[in-house]
Amino acid sequence: MPTFFSTNPFVELSNTVPTIALQGFLLAMAALTIGGVLLDIMHKKNVKYFFENAKKAKQAAKTNVSVGKKAQIIVETVAHDVLTSGEFCGWKRRVAHLLGMYGTIIFWVTSALLVFCYATPTSETPTIISQLWHIGATMTCLGAYWFWFFLRVDVAAEGNKWYSVVFADLFVLSLVITSTFGLAWSYSQLEGSIWSNLFLVLFILSNIVLFGGVYWSKFAHMFYKPGAAIQKHLAEADGSRDSLPTPADAPKQFGLGIKREAPRHY
Repeated sequence: MPTFFSTNPFVELSNTVPTIALQGFLLAMAALTIGGVLLDIMHKKNVKYFFENAKKAKQAAKTNVSVGKKAQIIVETVAHDVLTSGEFCGWKRRVAHLLGMYGTIIFWVTSALLVFCYATPTSETPTIISQLWHIGATMTCLGAYWFWFFLRVDVAAEGNKWYSVVFADLFVLSLVITSTFGLAWSYSQLEGSIWSNLFLVLFILSNIVLFGGVYWSKFAHMFYKPGAAIQKHLAEADGSRDSLPTPADAPKQFGLGIKREAPRHY
């Protein structure tokens, strides 16, 4: 493991920037996230849609699902669809998503620990926390770069180039850039490089874009996705199926169809 993985870059930073300022910045990013999600809820009315859809599903239910069965469905959905990204069919996309998801969680949690618990000039940071901070950032970079350059949905399907950027890409781009500049800042600071301050400024700006752009990015989508997955499986269990017909158990009569082409699209 590289030597700089064991260092806490916030300790050195606290020599020039007050610890309370670092903590205030993290709290401001959390406030931007909450505000962006609330604006998204009010504008798109996703929560209202979910409640109305659940009410319709209850009225259209053909089977009464017990509380125990509902609890089982919720647990299985969280374990399969959320914790292991089982809804992705292709293993490459699934691995890239898991790397990015768990890397980001580790990176954010350890960032909070380093800043709120070990960001003073005299702090003695546990090595494991510093290592996890760097490992989390590295995992995020691996998953996000893999997704961006090799797995983007619209590249092959719609003929767009990998560098074609829309607002929906704001989250993944700002996320991977934040992690990249965080690693670059940590390494250059330890080496005493003249680039250290530049990478720090870019790290700060990329965080502001990441958390300040929640309303325009897919960030808020992460909060809705588990609820939507649970509602889908509950609708399948009670027979309402979101007003969709049941799958037809009919023999294949029309040749290979889409199987004539290798699965490249999502």
